[in-house]
Amino acid sequence: MGTHVIDAYAPHNAGPAWPRVAGEVRRAVKRTQPTAAPVARQLVYVMAQLALFADGRGMVASAEAWLTHEMIEAFITSRRAHVTESTQGNYRSRLRRLRAAVLGPELASGDPARLSGSRSSRPYSPAELTDRWEWANSRPTPYLRTGMKSLMALGLGCGLDTPEAQWVRARHVRRDAENGAVRVEVTGTRHRITVCRHAWEKLLIDAAGALEPDQFLIRPDAPTRGKNIIANFVARARRGSDDPGILLGRARSTWIVELVDEGIPLTTLVAAAGVDTLHALSRLMPYFAPVEAARGEQLLRGRA
Repeated sequence: MGTHVIDAYAPHNAGPAWPRVAGEVRRAVKRTQPTAAPVARQLVYVMAQLALFADGRGMVASAEAWLTHEMIEAFITSRRAHVTESTQGNYRSRLRRLRAAVLGPELASGDPARLSGSRSSRPYSPAELTDRWEWANSRPTPYLRTGMKSLMALGLGCGLDTPEAQWVRARHVRRDAENGAVRVEVTGTRHRITVCRHAWEKLLIDAAGALEPDQFLIRPDAPTRGKNIIANFVARARRGSDDPGILLGRARSTWIVELVDEGIPLTTLVAAAGVDTLHALSRLMPYFAPVEAARGEQLLRGRA
Protein backbone atom coordinates (compact mmCIF):
# COMPACT_ATOMS: atom_id res chain seq x y z
CA MET A 1 0.00 0.00 0.00
CA GLY A 2 2.81 2.43 0.89
CA THR A 3 4.63 1.81 -2.42
CA HIS A 4 1.47 2.53 -4.41
CA VAL A 5 1.05 5.87 -2.63
CA ILE A 6 4.67 6.80 -3.35
CA ASP A 7 4.43 5.93 -7.05
CA ALA A 8 1.14 7.78 -7.49
CA TYR A 9 2.12 10.97 -5.66
CA ALA A 10 2.57 14.25 -7.52
CA PRO A 11 2.53 17.69 -5.84
CA HIS A 12 0.09 20.33 -6.99
CA ASN A 13 1.42 23.18 -9.15
CA ALA A 14 5.00 21.83 -9.13
CA GLY A 15 5.55 22.88 -12.73
CA PRO A 16 8.48 21.57 -14.78
CA ALA A 17 10.60 20.95 -11.68
CA TRP A 18 8.70 17.83 -10.62
CA PRO A 19 9.76 15.58 -13.54
CA ARG A 20 13.38 16.47 -12.74
CA VAL A 21 13.17 15.28 -9.13
CA ALA A 22 10.28 12.79 -9.03
CA GLY A 23 12.31 9.62 -9.59
CA GLU A 24 14.85 10.49 -6.92
CA VAL A 25 12.12 11.49 -4.45
CA ARG A 26 10.38 8.14 -4.88
CA ARG A 27 13.64 6.21 -4.61
CA ALA A 28 14.51 7.92 -1.33
CA VAL A 29 11.09 7.46 0.26
CA LYS A 30 10.96 3.77 -0.67
CA ARG A 31 14.23 3.29 1.23
CA THR A 32 12.28 3.90 4.46
CA GLN A 33 10.00 0.95 3.62
CA PRO A 34 6.79 2.54 4.92
CA THR A 35 3.96 -0.01 4.96
CA ALA A 36 1.18 2.32 6.11
CA ALA A 37 -0.35 4.55 3.43
CA PRO A 38 -0.66 7.66 5.67
CA VAL A 39 3.01 7.43 6.65
CA ALA A 40 4.10 6.96 3.04
CA ARG A 41 1.99 9.96 2.01
CA GLN A 42 3.53 12.18 4.71
CA LEU A 43 7.08 11.12 3.84
CA VAL A 44 6.72 11.57 0.10
CA TYR A 45 5.08 14.96 0.61
CA VAL A 46 7.89 16.40 2.72
CA MET A 47 10.59 14.81 0.55
CA ALA A 48 9.00 16.33 -2.54
CA GLN A 49 8.92 19.75 -0.92
CA LEU A 50 12.59 19.47 0.03
CA ALA A 51 13.50 18.32 -3.48
CA LEU A 52 11.63 21.20 -5.12
CA PHE A 53 13.29 23.63 -2.71
CA ALA A 54 16.73 22.23 -3.62
CA ASP A 55 15.91 22.25 -7.34
CA GLY A 56 15.04 25.92 -7.03
CA ARG A 57 18.56 26.47 -5.75
CA GLY A 58 20.03 24.77 -8.79
CA MET A 59 21.07 21.56 -7.03
CA VAL A 60 21.39 18.25 -8.84
CA ALA A 61 18.62 15.68 -8.36
CA SER A 62 20.33 13.68 -5.64
CA ALA A 63 18.76 12.59 -2.35
CA GLU A 64 22.22 12.41 -0.82
CA ALA A 65 22.73 16.10 -1.62
CA TRP A 66 19.24 17.11 -0.50
CA LEU A 67 19.39 15.35 2.87
CA THR A 68 22.41 17.07 4.36
CA HIS A 69 21.78 18.65 7.74
CA GLU A 70 22.43 22.08 6.24
CA MET A 71 19.88 21.63 3.45
CA ILE A 72 17.24 20.26 5.81
CA GLU A 73 17.61 23.23 8.15
CA ALA A 74 17.61 25.70 5.24
CA PHE A 75 14.35 24.16 4.01
CA ILE A 76 12.77 24.28 7.50
CA THR A 77 13.78 27.92 7.85
CA SER A 78 12.18 28.73 4.49
CA ARG A 79 8.86 27.31 5.74
CA ARG A 80 8.65 29.20 9.03
CA ALA A 81 6.43 31.94 7.67
CA HIS A 82 3.97 29.39 6.27
CA VAL A 83 3.60 26.58 8.83
CA THR A 84 3.39 26.26 12.62
CA GLU A 85 6.30 25.37 14.87
CA SER A 86 4.75 21.93 15.42
CA THR A 87 4.59 21.30 11.67
CA GLN A 88 8.21 22.39 11.33
CA GLY A 89 9.11 19.78 13.94
CA ASN A 90 7.19 17.12 12.04
CA TYR A 91 9.00 18.05 8.83
CA ARG A 92 12.34 17.80 10.60
CA SER A 93 11.62 14.38 12.13
CA ARG A 94 10.43 12.97 8.81
CA LEU A 95 13.44 14.32 6.93
CA ARG A 96 15.81 12.91 9.54
CA ARG A 97 14.16 9.53 9.09
CA LEU A 98 14.69 9.85 5.34
CA ARG A 99 18.29 10.90 5.89
CA ALA A 100 18.92 7.80 8.01
CA ALA A 101 17.35 5.58 5.35
CA VAL A 102 19.37 7.09 2.50
CA LEU A 103 22.69 7.85 4.18
CA GLY A 104 22.66 5.29 6.99
CA PRO A 105 22.80 5.70 10.78
CA GLU A 106 25.16 8.31 12.15
CA LEU A 107 27.25 5.92 14.22
CA ALA A 108 31.03 5.91 14.33
CA SER A 109 30.94 2.12 14.57
CA GLY A 110 28.64 1.69 11.56
CA ASP A 111 25.34 -0.16 11.50
CA PRO A 112 24.07 -1.35 14.88
CA ALA A 113 24.28 -5.09 15.45
CA ARG A 114 21.13 -7.16 15.28
CA LEU A 115 19.95 -7.94 18.78
CA SER A 116 18.15 -10.93 20.14
CA GLY A 117 15.27 -10.63 22.57
CA SER A 118 11.53 -11.01 22.91
CA ARG A 119 9.56 -9.14 20.24
CA SER A 120 7.07 -7.99 22.87
CA SER A 121 9.96 -6.49 24.87
CA ARG A 122 11.79 -4.93 21.93
CA PRO A 123 12.02 -1.14 22.29
CA TYR A 124 10.77 0.99 19.44
CA SER A 125 13.40 2.37 17.07
CA PRO A 126 13.35 6.11 16.24
CA ALA A 127 11.86 5.29 12.83
CA GLU A 128 9.13 3.17 14.41
CA LEU A 129 8.31 5.95 16.86
CA THR A 130 7.99 8.39 13.98
CA ASP A 131 5.62 5.95 12.25
CA ARG A 132 3.47 5.59 15.33
CA TRP A 133 3.34 9.29 16.08
CA GLU A 134 2.29 10.06 12.52
CA TRP A 135 -0.19 7.18 12.66
CA ALA A 136 -1.72 8.58 15.87
CA ASN A 137 -1.99 12.03 14.29
CA SER A 138 -3.71 10.62 11.22
CA ARG A 139 -6.59 8.89 13.04
CA PRO A 140 -9.96 9.90 11.56
CA THR A 141 -11.48 11.53 14.68
CA PRO A 142 -10.19 13.86 17.44
CA TYR A 143 -11.28 11.25 20.00
CA LEU A 144 -9.04 8.58 18.49
CA ARG A 145 -6.14 10.99 17.91
CA THR A 146 -6.19 12.22 21.50
CA GLY A 147 -6.56 8.71 22.88
CA MET A 148 -3.69 7.24 20.90
CA LYS A 149 -1.35 10.12 21.71
CA SER A 150 -2.30 9.91 25.41
CA LEU A 151 -1.51 6.20 25.29
CA MET A 152 1.90 6.95 23.83
CA ALA A 153 2.53 9.54 26.54
CA LEU A 154 1.66 7.09 29.32
CA GLY A 155 3.91 4.37 27.88
CA LEU A 156 6.83 6.32 26.40
CA GLY A 157 6.71 9.22 28.84
CA CYS A 158 5.82 7.47 32.10
CA GLY A 159 6.64 3.79 31.63
CA LEU A 160 3.13 2.51 32.38
CA ASP A 161 2.01 -0.91 31.20
CA THR A 162 -1.46 -1.76 29.97
CA PRO A 163 -3.11 -2.68 33.31
CA GLU A 164 -1.83 0.58 34.81
CA ALA A 165 -2.61 2.94 31.92
CA GLN A 166 -6.28 1.99 31.75
CA TRP A 167 -6.90 3.19 35.34
CA VAL A 168 -5.27 6.63 35.08
CA ARG A 169 -7.83 9.37 35.71
CA ALA A 170 -7.46 13.04 34.89
CA ARG A 171 -6.94 13.88 38.59
CA HIS A 172 -3.97 11.50 38.70
CA VAL A 173 -2.02 13.81 36.37
CA ARG A 174 -0.69 16.95 38.09
CA ARG A 175 1.96 19.58 37.35
CA ASP A 176 4.23 20.52 40.23
CA ALA A 177 3.84 24.22 41.01
CA GLU A 178 7.51 24.66 41.94
CA ASN A 179 9.54 22.84 39.31
CA GLY A 180 6.95 22.28 36.57
CA ALA A 181 7.36 18.50 36.49
CA VAL A 182 4.28 16.49 35.55
CA ARG A 183 3.61 13.70 38.03
CA VAL A 184 1.32 10.74 37.45
CA GLU A 185 -0.21 8.71 40.26
CA VAL A 186 -0.26 5.04 39.34
CA THR A 187 -2.93 3.07 41.19
CA GLY A 188 -3.24 -0.67 41.77
CA THR A 189 -0.83 -3.25 43.15
CA ARG A 190 2.23 -1.18 42.16
CA HIS A 191 0.95 2.10 43.54
CA ARG A 192 3.49 4.89 43.06
CA ILE A 193 4.04 8.43 41.82
CA THR A 194 6.11 8.64 38.66
CA VAL A 195 7.42 11.66 36.74
CA CYS A 196 6.64 12.10 33.06
CA ARG A 197 9.48 12.59 30.59
CA HIS A 198 9.76 16.22 29.52
CA ALA A 199 8.94 15.57 25.85
CA TRP A 200 5.51 14.16 26.81
CA GLU A 201 4.55 16.57 29.61
CA LYS A 202 2.48 19.07 27.67
CA LEU A 203 0.55 16.44 25.77
CA LEU A 204 -0.33 14.59 28.95
CA ILE A 205 -1.28 17.64 31.03
CA ASP A 206 -3.38 19.05 28.18
CA ALA A 207 -5.22 15.75 27.73
CA ALA A 208 -5.97 15.55 31.45
CA GLY A 209 -7.01 19.21 31.58
CA ALA A 210 -9.66 18.62 28.92
CA LEU A 211 -11.44 16.05 31.12
CA GLU A 212 -13.37 16.05 34.37
CA PRO A 213 -11.16 15.03 37.33
CA ASP A 214 -12.68 11.55 37.68
CA GLN A 215 -12.73 10.73 33.97
CA PHE A 216 -10.27 8.13 32.72
CA LEU A 217 -7.57 9.37 30.38
CA ILE A 218 -8.05 6.41 28.01
CA ARG A 219 -11.61 5.69 26.84
CA PRO A 220 -13.29 8.23 29.16
CA ASP A 221 -16.66 7.30 27.63
CA ALA A 222 -16.43 3.57 28.37
CA PRO A 223 -19.05 2.44 30.93
CA THR A 224 -16.85 -0.40 32.24
CA ARG A 225 -13.13 -1.17 32.51
CA GLY A 226 -12.62 -4.63 31.01
CA LYS A 227 -9.11 -6.09 30.89
CA ASN A 228 -9.04 -5.70 27.09
CA ILE A 229 -10.21 -2.09 27.00
CA ILE A 230 -6.92 -0.72 25.68
CA ALA A 231 -6.37 -3.55 23.19
CA ASN A 232 -9.89 -3.03 21.86
CA PHE A 233 -9.36 0.74 21.65
CA VAL A 234 -6.15 0.31 19.63
CA ALA A 235 -7.90 -2.23 17.39
CA ARG A 236 -10.68 0.30 16.82
CA ALA A 237 -8.11 2.92 15.81
CA ARG A 238 -6.47 0.46 13.40
CA ARG A 239 -9.76 -0.63 11.81
CA GLY A 240 -9.70 -0.72 8.03
CA SER A 241 -5.94 -0.26 7.68
CA ASP A 242 -2.63 -2.07 8.08
CA ASP A 243 -1.21 0.64 10.33
CA PRO A 244 1.10 -0.56 13.12
CA GLY A 245 -0.83 0.54 16.19
CA ILE A 246 0.74 0.92 19.64
CA LEU A 247 1.92 -1.74 22.09
CA LEU A 248 2.34 -0.43 25.62
CA GLY A 249 4.74 -3.25 26.48
CA ARG A 250 7.18 -2.04 23.83
CA ALA A 251 6.58 1.59 24.81
CA ARG A 252 7.47 0.80 28.43
CA SER A 253 10.61 -1.05 27.26
CA THR A 254 11.60 2.00 25.23
CA TRP A 255 11.17 4.19 28.31
CA ILE A 256 13.35 1.88 30.43
CA VAL A 257 16.12 1.58 27.86
CA GLU A 258 16.26 5.35 27.34
CA LEU A 259 16.61 5.94 31.08
CA VAL A 260 19.32 3.30 31.50
CA ASP A 261 21.27 4.67 28.54
CA GLU A 262 21.07 8.14 30.08
CA GLY A 263 22.64 6.80 33.28
CA ILE A 264 19.72 7.00 35.70
CA PRO A 265 20.48 5.40 39.09
CA LEU A 266 18.98 1.93 39.18
CA THR A 267 17.27 2.57 42.51
CA THR A 268 15.40 5.48 40.93
CA LEU A 269 14.51 3.40 37.88
CA VAL A 270 13.07 0.43 39.76
CA ALA A 271 11.00 2.74 41.94
CA ALA A 272 9.63 4.63 38.92
CA ALA A 273 8.96 1.38 37.05
CA GLY A 274 7.18 -0.18 40.01
CA VAL A 275 9.36 -3.30 40.19
CA ASP A 276 11.01 -4.87 43.22
CA THR A 277 14.16 -6.35 41.69
CA LEU A 278 16.53 -5.84 38.78
CA HIS A 279 15.54 -9.30 37.52
CA ALA A 280 12.50 -7.69 35.90
CA LEU A 281 14.84 -5.68 33.66
CA SER A 282 17.00 -8.64 32.53
CA ARG A 283 14.95 -9.26 29.37
CA LEU A 284 16.01 -5.80 28.13
CA MET A 285 19.76 -6.43 28.46
CA PRO A 286 20.24 -6.98 24.70
CA TYR A 287 18.94 -3.48 24.01
CA PHE A 288 21.05 -1.33 26.32
CA ALA A 289 23.66 0.77 24.52
CA PRO A 290 27.14 -0.79 24.70
CA VAL A 291 29.92 1.10 26.47
CA GLU A 292 33.40 1.35 24.95
CA ALA A 293 35.98 -0.76 26.76
CA ALA A 294 38.08 2.23 27.81
CA ARG A 295 35.05 4.05 29.19
CA GLY A 296 33.90 0.92 31.01
CA GLU A 297 37.33 0.51 32.59
CA GLN A 298 37.29 4.13 33.72
CA LEU A 299 33.86 3.75 35.30
CA LEU A 300 34.81 0.52 37.06
CA ARG A 301 38.03 2.00 38.40
CA GLY A 302 36.48 5.21 39.67
CA ARG A 303 38.55 8.25 40.59
CA ALA A 304 42.29 7.65 40.45
